[in-house]
Amino acid sequence: MKNPYETLGVAPKATADEIKNAYRKLAKKFHPDLNPGNKQAELRFKEINAAYEQVGTADQRAKYERGEAEATENRQQQSRGPYYNQTQQGPGGSGGRYSQSFSGMDDDFLSSIFGQMGRGGAGRRESMDIPGEDELFQMDVDFKDSILGAEQEIGLPNGKKLRVKIPPGIESGKKLRFSGQGLPGSGRAAAGDVYVQINVRPSAEFKRNGNDLETELPISLSEAVLGAEVKAPTIDGSVLLKIPPHVSSGQRLRIAGKGVPSLKSEKRGDQFVVLKIITPKEIDPEFKEAVESWSKRQPYNPRVSS
Repeated sequence: MKNPYETLGVAPKATADEIKNAYRKLAKKFHPDLNPGNKQAELRFKEINAAYEQVGTADQRAKYERGEAEATENRQQQSRGPYYNQTQQGPGGSGGRYSQSFSGMDDDFLSSIFGQMGRGGAGRRESMDIPGEDELFQMDVDFKDSILGAEQEIGLPNGKKLRVKIPPGIESGKKLRFSGQGLPGSGRAAAGDVYVQINVRPSAEFKRNGNDLETELPISLSEAVLGAEVKAPTIDGSVLLKIPPHVSSGQRLRIAGKGVPSLKSEKRGDQFVVLKIITPKEIDPEFKEAVESWSKRQPYNPRVSS
């Protein structure tokens, strides 16, 4: 028995949606009604259907993973006899030429491929209702909009305008799904979906670490020695930050609740401010003498751990 995942062209860990989408594309490509007289396409179509019957639903997939599906198939083949051909019933059969190759699939799925004839239609199925294909679009958003949320409008190739609501806290690479906005289906089948992949532009001021934000804050030498209250940037705007005395470059101060909102709750992460001491570009003689005098009285080496 062939590996159904290989037949459908998906990984063994593929999701149910990935398996269904792979099946739909292959069924559309190799269906005998779309490839009249092509025996190879018909054989491939049978293999695709057999593979989907094995892993197309959660129950079927679980049985396959446990090895039960293969055992069941072997028993069925033995009971049918060596000359049974499930996809070649004559026009007088109850299921039609290809209906048995879809055994085990739900009526909604069959209708999406064959229209409203369902399982009980007699004779060859003439109409083809095939769901429309999904489309993927890219959207670049500002860093701030990815943290706080926003709305943007994009134009689709069919001329439609799509209003995209960016949820607060979304990460770069995530996709938003818009049902029924993709390519139209054939016949009465539904249109596909549109997926919009969010690409977050990097920020020169903030860096994201999970649900926390980090930014660098320059401070003066006197602020580092004596302490101070200074304005610090956050994604929501500036806040007053109290700097304790005797801080060093690289020291991190936390601003609670100014990080990234969680997609699952209203709780936000924190923002961490990394201090960076900046000395003045020009130092007057008096300040230089004071530093030299202080260094002689209070010698220390910051490169040696105390």
